[in-house]
Amino acid sequence: MSRPENDADFVRHEPCPSCKSSNNLARYSDGHGFCFGCKHYEHGDGTASTHTNKKEKRLASLINGGEYRDLTKRHISEETCKHWSYQCGKHNDRPVQIANYFDADGAVIAQKIRSANKEFTFVGEPKKALPLYGQWLWRDSGKMIVITEGEIDALSVSHLQGNKWPVVSVPNGAAGAAKSVSKAIEWLEKFEKVVFMFDMDEPGREAAKECALLLSPGKAFIASLPLKDANECLVNGKGAAVIDAIWSAKAFRPDGLISIDEIIELAQKPVEIGLPWCFPTLTELTYGRRMGEIYGFGAGTGVGKTDLFTQQMEFDINTLNMSVGVIYLEQGVVETAKRIAGKAASRRFHVPDDGWTQKELEKSLAALKGKVILYDSFGESDWDIVKAKIRYMATANNTKLFYLDHLTAMADTSNEKESIEQIMKEMAGLAKALNIIIHFVSHLSTPEGKPHEEGGRVMIKHFKGSRSIGFWSYFMFGLERDQQHKDESRRQITTFRVLKDRNTGQATGKVFGLGYEASTGRLYERELPSDDSPSFRDESGDEPF
Repeated sequence: MSRPENDADFVRHEPCPSCKSSNNLARYSDGHGFCFGCKHYEHGDGTASTHTNKKEKRLASLINGGEYRDLTKRHISEETCKHWSYQCGKHNDRPVQIANYFDADGAVIAQKIRSANKEFTFVGEPKKALPLYGQWLWRDSGKMIVITEGEIDALSVSHLQGNKWPVVSVPNGAAGAAKSVSKAIEWLEKFEKVVFMFDMDEPGREAAKECALLLSPGKAFIASLPLKDANECLVNGKGAAVIDAIWSAKAFRPDGLISIDEIIELAQKPVEIGLPWCFPTLTELTYGRRMGEIYGFGAGTGVGKTDLFTQQMEFDINTLNMSVGVIYLEQGVVETAKRIAGKAASRRFHVPDDGWTQKELEKSLAALKGKVILYDSFGESDWDIVKAKIRYMATANNTKLFYLDHLTAMADTSNEKESIEQIMKEMAGLAKALNIIIHFVSHLSTPEGKPHEEGGRVMIKHFKGSRSIGFWSYFMFGLERDQQHKDESRRQITTFRVLKDRNTGQATGKVFGLGYEASTGRLYERELPSDDSPSFRDESGDEPF
């Protein structure tokens, strides 16, 4: 640490010949001494005087008369407390512990007071103190320094090391750790290795990472303890584990950075085909579906995207023997259940008097038990709630396949674009974190030229919030069907178009046909009529992107 008027380093505490205190006099490397109790000052030549230099003037608000003693419950010795200027005393007639904080000139400028009920308060001028507790004890460089989350932990580590090796503490716990470390960054950078030994709870772990990011690459290390903190280890006879944690601390590396060495075996494995779709051509084009990915579908109103979802769900349940999570925000759970059961039985159970029997319905519904979880939204379409439901289904029920209809219903109507951007970002992160697949439907904006409901070309730019949907989706698909065609048979033909293929890019622009069999309510693959061109341009000549 630097001193504006001299380069003297603190050496030790000594008894004061003036006030007779046992160790209030601080001795420095140039020979001068100063008593923080009575302000007695000794020059380097041994002569004494009343010291009035402002840098060493004790503030009136500081507690006088503190004493050093063993911290029995903490297993910390009186010797360590003296070394760290950690005292016991009284504040407002209550017994307290006092951590003295020094400024760059070696004067006590502030005190952190700890009461019996673990309340903390600062007196003096803490903003003028050195940013780290104990910083005044050590030289301005070295091979290694340990940083703890609290004063008691710093004393514990120091005690275990015979008070010989550098250790400091942040003054305000995990919440203010990064701010304190940033103020001391120039001093810390002079050490070859900085070990963060914060508490083993979530705030402590996150704070350690946040602080480590402030240091030069390769300098920060993070220690892992078997118990909550260093003092708890000391009290429970695991002092050796603290020392081991210092030397075995792992070099900090920001999240998301992976050495090729760590993944080379995985990279050498053959590429696996993902879960199949219910349409073989789509499986061939996309190489199946992979966990951790999200897939977007867009179509005009009434074109059949929800029906396609229902058929895909039935395939997942009965062919792949997997459970599905269903979040239909504009369709009741009873109707959804009937539609899924109907796909399995090739019956339109949601259509009254369509030739099906009650026994057929009951049998088909019974086959779905344990394989379908539906979110009964009651009109509640807030993304945070939906996200929580997905997380619960994935963790509690081990559900891997989710169907969300539709994305637009969760957007904030007063700020739709930014709202969808945030939802998409979080949805992609959720799929990756939970290792699930999310299929979602998005509404489309009105195109120029032919409407989507009349077979107008679906493009990425038509998706509401298209920029973020296009960025986060692994695949995007469009469904086109002319519901107003003069030929009734043509009204049942859907063009299925691959709008985006992040995996290989080779499926982008590919199309195939789907037909609809009214008697069974099922979709099936078929050829597109010869006059349905898979051109990349629509009627107005606009590009699809």
